[in-house]
Amino acid sequence: MVRTQVLTIARDDHIGDTVGAIFLDLEGGEQEVARRVREYLGGKIHILKLELKRDRAIVEVQASPFRDEAARLGDAASDLARKGAPRNALAMFKQALELDPLSGRTLHEMGITLLELKRPAEALPILRRAREMLGDSVELLRTLARVCVAIERIPTAVGYLERALEMEPRNRMVRRELMALGRRPPPTPMPLPGSATVRRPRH
Repeated sequence: MVRTQVLTIARDDHIGDTVGAIFLDLEGGEQEVARRVREYLGGKIHILKLELKRDRAIVEVQASPFRDEAARLGDAASDLARKGAPRNALAMFKQALELDPLSGRTLHEMGITLLELKRPAEALPILRRAREMLGDSVELLRTLARVCVAIERIPTAVGYLERALEMEPRNRMVRRELMALGRRPPPTPMPLPGSATVRRPRH
């Protein structure tokens, strides 16, 4: 049985580039939209279904048969980066993505490694691709914001942090980061009477 995966390409991540143009009235219509998305995703990714909405494109693709092997290789690369060998880790991340170009976790870890190597311009498209695979998380949005700050795209960084705050309105780190960029976040919402605070386990 063929395994599938659903990706979400956000319009705001592609303003001004060739993929962002799919949200306009392109000459060539649906065929041109499909061509641009295929070109963006790369020849190794087989598109099964494409749905274009106002602010995003939903793309169903065929998952890699080597997903498990790629995940193990990506985990080994992440461990190598944490142990102080980020350049060697990059080579392993690339090998993992050769096996499974849809691995959002590998893309996220690779983007973090590039940022730590002070290569934010390379990290940004990698992290945006990770967002397309994984969807939004506070951690990923904060990383995207750090990259945008490093390349002096402050309004874009603010946008990512505001999205993170929508997801976790009480997140103090996100609030501090927004204030550091000159944006005053809304007041912290009060917990509902009788509600208990649930702490998420650290992974």
